[in-house]
Order: sequence, then C-alpha cells, then structure tokens
Amino acid sequence: MAKLSDKVQDALDENRMLVLGVQVLIGFDYRAPFEHGFELLPRAAQLLKLTSLSVLLVTFALLLTPSADHRICEQGEDSPGFHRFAGRFASLALFPFAAALGLDLAVACIRLGGSTGAIIAGVVMAGVALAMWYGLELVFRPDKQRRQAMQPRDDQQKTPLKNKIRHALTEARVVLPGAQALLGFQLATMLLEGFDKLPSALKWVHFASLGCIAIAIVLLMTPAAWHRIVEKGEETERFYKFASDMVVAALVPLALGLSGDFFVVSSKITHSAAVAAGMSATLLIIFLGLWFGLTLARRHSLASET
Repeated sequence: MAKLSDKVQDALDENRMLVLGVQVLIGFDYRAPFEHGFELLPRAAQLLKLTSLSVLLVTFALLLTPSADHRICEQGEDSPGFHRFAGRFASLALFPFAAALGLDLAVACIRLGGSTGAIIAGVVMAGVALAMWYGLELVFRPDKQRRQAMQPRDDQQKTPLKNKIRHALTEARVVLPGAQALLGFQLATMLLEGFDKLPSALKWVHFASLGCIAIAIVLLMTPAAWHRIVEKGEETERFYKFASDMVVAALVPLALGLSGDFFVVSSKITHSAAVAAGMSATLLIIFLGLWFGLTLARRHSLASET
C-alpha cells in the first residue's frame, strides 16, 4: 500500500492536471468576448459563454482549495484528513468542469448546427465527461470493506522536511503555469479591436487585473529564486516557511485579478455595471471564502480537537 506522503503527492499532481486544463479554458473564455466573431453570436450564446466562464472560475476555486488548506490549515503536514479533503474537492470540481465543457462546445457549435445542434453537442460532451469521470468510477469502485482497508493510516509522525518542501513546490506549480497562460491572454486582449471599444474605466480595470496576475506570478516564482540564491539548493526549514508564505500570498492578487477581469467581461456581455459588479463580488467571495475562510475555519476546528 502506498505511503501517506506519496498519496498526498499523487493527489496534488492529479489536481495540477485538472487545474492546467481549467486555466487554459478560462483564458480562452476571457478573451472570447473581445473577438470580432463574438458579436455575431446570438444573444443566448453570448450569455452561455458568460455562464461557462462563471462555472470554470468556480471550478478553479474548488481545485485550488486543497493547496490553500494544506498551507494554512495543515501547515504542510500530511494527514489522512487532508488526503480525504483533497480527494473530495477534486471529485466535486469535476461536475462543474463537465458542465463548462458542454456549454463551451454548445457555443462553438451554434453557428454550424444551429440551436438544436448546439444543444445536442453540449449535452453529449457533458454526458461523456460525466460518464468517464463519475460513471466509470462508480462501476469499478471497490466495496466498502476494501475502501476502508485502502484508507491511509495516520502514524502520528511529522512529515519529513523534504516532503513538505516538495509539496509546497508542487502547489506553486499547480497555480503558476495557468497564471502565466492567463497573463498571456490578458496581454493579447489589449491588442484586439474589441478592447478598443471598451469604456476607459473598464480598460483600467483590465490593466489593474493584469497587474494583479503578474504580481501573483512573481510571488509564485520567488521561492525558486530564493532556493537557488539564498539556500544554494539546500532544504531548510527557513526555505519551506518562505515558500509556503509565497504560495498563500499569491492567492490574494490571483483572486483579485480573476475577479477584476470577470467584471470587465461580464460588463461587456450584460451591458450592466451593476450586474457585473454583483457577479464579480460573488466570485471574489467564493475565492476568498474557500481559500482563506474555509481553511482558517478548518484550522480552528482541528486546533480545538487537540
């Protein structure tokens, strides 16, 4: 049976696979409203695209919650509780991800197959994703007795420093590639014709959001520079603490940047600043609530039990 630390590392690596796919789609959905072809879509398709982006961002929030929890609640320690927590959130995130895939494919198909073809394509895509991600697993899921035997046991030993550092760097890599892709999409958006038509205020919001994503990338890359220059590649408690702090700190500008650009996109699609502000504020609450509110509450709960 795999060791607990290996299971945690596998869970983080699997989470990274999901996050990469979600972040690339988020980048495309952020850019789509500024493309010339977007204006040619039916109004319903434009709103579907906004819905898809909303669902993808919620999926992204769910997928990053285990990393935030591992840093804030568990203090980088491997525990059966965290392993279960990461698994539940990864499983939970697959449902909205499947829905977003269906919505995006429906929008892509609407100009080729009309409304009927778009509905069929979206339902089939979402159905295939749900069947592969949930149906297949339910069929081959081990029985209750075997699942209990497979549950990791807590040996009450502290996680070795090298494992904690490996987990911290993996969690930085969970966010970094997607954040870099998002930054690229944001930079390219400023060169599109649709961006020129935005009110000046929205252009500045987009620029501020771009800056927040850039700051998040800088923070996530800082541990690598510190490890090479300060620690000379040595694994130290000081480096682990610094890397953990940088990963947690990067989540704040990341949440602000994603929410800010969502305000720009939703304003352009809905033509209502009030609606866009409400949706963006809700998204920001979801980000901060999952990444900091839930994790701090879990830390308080675990501290109360000991």
